[in-house]
Amino acid sequence: MIEAKGIGKVYSVKKKKSFFRSEKQIVRAVNGLNLTINEGEIVGLLGLNGAGKTTTIKMLSTLLNPSEGTITVDGLDAVQDAIQVKAMVNMIAGGERMLYWRLTGAENLRYFGKLYGLSGNALEKRIKYLLDIVGLTNASDTPVELYSKGMKQRLQIARGLINDPKYLFLDEPTLGLDAPVAKQLRGMVKTLAKSDRKGILLTSHYLEEVEELCDRVYIIEKGSLILHDTPENITASVVKDYHVTIETSVLSAPVQYRMKQGLIGCTLGFTENADSTVMQIKAPFDPTAQIIDLCVKESVSIQKLELKRPRLEDAILALAKEKSA
Repeated sequence: MIEAKGIGKVYSVKKKKSFFRSEKQIVRAVNGLNLTINEGEIVGLLGLNGAGKTTTIKMLSTLLNPSEGTITVDGLDAVQDAIQVKAMVNMIAGGERMLYWRLTGAENLRYFGKLYGLSGNALEKRIKYLLDIVGLTNASDTPVELYSKGMKQRLQIARGLINDPKYLFLDEPTLGLDAPVAKQLRGMVKTLAKSDRKGILLTSHYLEEVEELCDRVYIIEKGSLILHDTPENITASVVKDYHVTIETSVLSAPVQYRMKQGLIGCTLGFTENADSTVMQIKAPFDPTAQIIDLCVKESVSIQKLELKRPRLEDAILALAKEKSA
């Protein structure tokens, strides 16, 4: 398990006061953050740009030492035992960073493998295995500059797995990818966690991706934790309403009245069209089953029904609005 207790990061930066004069200013990027990542678990780290996500990942992956607090990885101190910890973790970034374009796919993996102390037959077997699982065997001798975005991102995953880490940090892993390729990569991430039992920390601006993948989510703002729970519980605690739009055959005034009486606790609105009625329903629960039952009871034909459930994105937007108020 990775466990961060009260970690913080403070920078001293120079701020120009005049043409000849500047003064030091203290900037706190992360403030007293507590965080855990278990084996076989995908944990989300969310926040607006500048919230401290990248700094947090750099501290967890030993690229930065915390100014305060402690980080342990399977009982090892990330500062005092940094060499052992580095062998247990790795990072996969989105986009096209952390690869050498003039090298082939295999040459990239060979280079990074040697940085982790791998060599000889063991390294070559590892390269062959990783290129196979990410579907790049046929492109192993092709320069990376000729790869598509999706191929580069699959190579990023192979690079991040070269040292067979127990813990992975994924920073926007599907950034800029087409939907089919992004879906394929999400499948790989699930397999890494659930089958290979790797602990994963994920940052992403694609909140549907976070909902799909993450067991737990930490939301931070200005370096401080503001919420930690499952995606479902976070959404339920912040966003209460379901929204249903249903188009039916024309409803008479008495039927509309009985609909309102039958949907207790819901807010209903009706829009009359020439040959149909559109109902807008807001409810603190999913009212779909009740709506269908009422339509059957009233012999009303349903032409179209759309349900909008509370989503993590709605919760994040609501939290941002609340903080800015």
